[in-house]
Amino acid sequence: MKKNIFIAILFVSAIGISQEKKISKTGKITFEASVPSFEEVKATNTNVTFVLNPATGEIACLALMKGFRFKVALMEEHFNENYIESDQYPKAIFKGKIENFALNSLTAGSQDFTIKGKLELHGKVKDITANARISMLGSGISIVSNFDVNASDFNIAIPSLVKNKVSNKINIQIVAILK
Repeated sequence: MKKNIFIAILFVSAIGISQEKKISKTGKITFEASVPSFEEVKATNTNVTFVLNPATGEIACLALMKGFRFKVALMEEHFNENYIESDQYPKAIFKGKIENFALNSLTAGSQDFTIKGKLELHGKVKDITANARISMLGSGISIVSNFDVNASDFNIAIPSLVKNKVSNKINIQIVAILK
């Protein structure tokens, strides 16, 4: 009888552990809206929160807009005040699903996956599809992705004065290790 109870407890514990969400609070998002021959328009945020439900492949991401750092302080100020309006729209949120995700199929070698979801930025929501390289590391699950969005899709206006220096097409790079 005790053996059966012990086996049942182990089984329930295994199910509970396998349903555990993987989290990172130190994910990194870098975006670039540079135009050749002009000053680099690039920023990085290294305090991005990612949450992955390994049982379903659902993934969510939250980035505070004031967390993005530029090489030039004036660019950071313009980004927060004039473009992204961080006081009014303080965060970017992505909620989606990794297609055909199975935790037990991950290895140390990167595998290609497609992530589909919705990105909420600057008060607008847009469907996003991105390719990602996902692998199992000793310390967690590594996710690396690179995709493009258009500033105009999120009603982010680029003033005519700098329209030739800032691209409407923004490249976004994501790196996170979820534990």
